[in-house]
Amino acid sequence: MSPSSPDSPSGPDSSAEHGGHGAHARPLTRREKWQQYKRSPFFPAVVLTLIIAAAAGLFAGSYTYALANPTPHRIPAALVTGGPASPGVDRFVDGMEEALDASLELHRYATRAEADEALEEQKVFTIVRPVGRRGVALDVAAASGATVAQLLGESGVEVARRADVPLVVTDVKPQQKGDPRGLALFYISLAAVIIGFVGSIQLSVNAKDLNPLERIVFTVGYALLGGFTIAAVVDWLLGAVDLPFVQSWLILAFTMFTSGMVFTMFNTLIGRWAMIPTWGVMVLLGNPSSGGAVSWPLLPSVLGHVGRWLPPGASVNAQHTAVYYQGHQYVFPYLVLAAWALVSCTVFWVWRHRHPGGRGRVPEHAAAAA
Repeated sequence: MSPSSPDSPSGPDSSAEHGGHGAHARPLTRREKWQQYKRSPFFPAVVLTLIIAAAAGLFAGSYTYALANPTPHRIPAALVTGGPASPGVDRFVDGMEEALDASLELHRYATRAEADEALEEQKVFTIVRPVGRRGVALDVAAASGATVAQLLGESGVEVARRADVPLVVTDVKPQQKGDPRGLALFYISLAAVIIGFVGSIQLSVNAKDLNPLERIVFTVGYALLGGFTIAAVVDWLLGAVDLPFVQSWLILAFTMFTSGMVFTMFNTLIGRWAMIPTWGVMVLLGNPSSGGAVSWPLLPSVLGHVGRWLPPGASVNAQHTAVYYQGHQYVFPYLVLAAWALVSCTVFWVWRHRHPGGRGRVPEHAAAAA
């Protein structure tokens, strides 16, 4: 074969080919290395490792900040002023305000009946009223918050001892026997919140071909079934709390649906990182500020206000009123759940073309090629 043959390894084409390989073999620039790394499976793995580590610290920190050292900030209290003036009541109230660092917010009522009505409507957490000529009665309501009732009772006994005032402490609305600390309602709401968005995550992973309407229908389905299961286990199986079953079941189902659709909304907006804002809103911020483990008057003031506007706090408030204050229902917690659910469903439906999954659609690159 001639050296000048095109097939010869030493021909001009061969030189060009070797030159080309040389160009491909040059060291990658930093930008090219970064782009190559971002396309590798190691990039999301490293990001997830850092996110999980940060989430662990934030989780512990948020719960410790909110729940580890409950401190009174504003405790609404009813003071019955009808009848003759009682110096014992005045000394007791002054002592309580000093003991609670001026966090006792007094509301004056002319009669005990008016004060009792305010307690039933959850406008106040305790009632201070005169007994005899110098005695004092302190009515607390553990159902409104076991931690608040305990704080008021312990502080009241100490203040009465120092002021030399006879005191009678009565829990006029105690917790149910199976739930003396009042935590069962917090736990069932927590379960509904977490299982709600975990269910939506599982639909995204294992049933990603569901179309938008089908996804909403199945979210409703697992919410109804999951809420029923939670209520049945806590009430029928364990007997921890005597629930108004249908109402509690529907509150739990509403909570699960809302939580699931919140994840779906974020998944539509930011894709695979949707767990970050979902976890932040529902767990890091929502659950510690819900008032379930520690009543809102003992939470840091910002959390005490914000928590009522988030799904976990709304769920706890709705359950709490349904179980202990049947005749004094409030629509506010249901409006909060409805608002979050409506916004989440609307965002998902309007931008459903961006949500990963579904079937029967022509991919964008295929449509462009056509």
